[in-house]
Formats: sequence, structure tokens, C-alpha cells
Amino acid sequence: MLRICVIDGQGGGIGSAIIRRIKDLFAEKVEIIALGTNAVATAQMLKAGANRGASGENAIVRSVQHCDVATGPLGIVMAHALMGEVTPAMAEAISGCAARKVLLPLSQDNVEVVGVHKAPLPHLVDELIESGLKTLLN
Repeated sequence: MLRICVIDGQGGGIGSAIIRRIKDLFAEKVEIIALGTNAVATAQMLKAGANRGASGENAIVRSVQHCDVATGPLGIVMAHALMGEVTPAMAEAISGCAARKVLLPLSQDNVEVVGVHKAPLPHLVDELIESGLKTLLN
């Protein structure tokens, strides 16, 4: 079974959207671990259907070492992103883990990814599923 860590911060809205879509398409074929930079984000992702969840720096640093795919907004691999919620240790653990990283090109920080089209969140989540996850499950 594919283990997917969905990582988000603040209110967990992006992570929740990802989890709902993954659950709609893959149901019980995958295990989804909600990893929030804070308890509110984790709670929202659990409500969206994650199998398990944990919050905070140590939970993220340890859990990403045991997943097949890590996903969330681009900021999860950038120290101090998501209004400072991503610690340097979190960013290093996520970017350095062996898991495949499938990231959404969303950032509230002073970062622009050139060559990426701007699209609404639901369309980006669909692309994440199509290009990043379906190939791993087939």
C-alpha cells in the first residue's frame, strides 16, 4: 500500500483539498498521513479523511522518513515558509527524504516559480493526482 504524507500548515485547507481528492479516487488503496505544522491544520486534514495525523516539527521530521510520497504546497520545502510555520528542520527533512515529492506551485512567500501556469487550487490538485500519484499506483 502506498503511504502518502500530506503536509500543510496554517488552516490546513490545501492539505484537506488534496486528501479529499485522493480519497475520492483511490479510497483504501493508499494510506494518507496528515502532517500539520500545527494542530488546526492536522485536525482539518483528519476531517478530510486522512488515516492518521500528527502535528509539529518532530512529527514531520520523523514521519516523512517512512513515506513513499510527500505532498503539499511548495513552501513545505522552504525554511520559514507558510508565515514562518515551516522550520529549517522540517524543510530539510522533507526535501531530503527518499520519498517522491509532488508539490503544488502555491506560495504566499516571496517566491515565484517561472514556467508554471497559474490555476485554481482544484485544478492544481487534479494535476497533482494525474501527473504525480496515478503513475505510482498503476
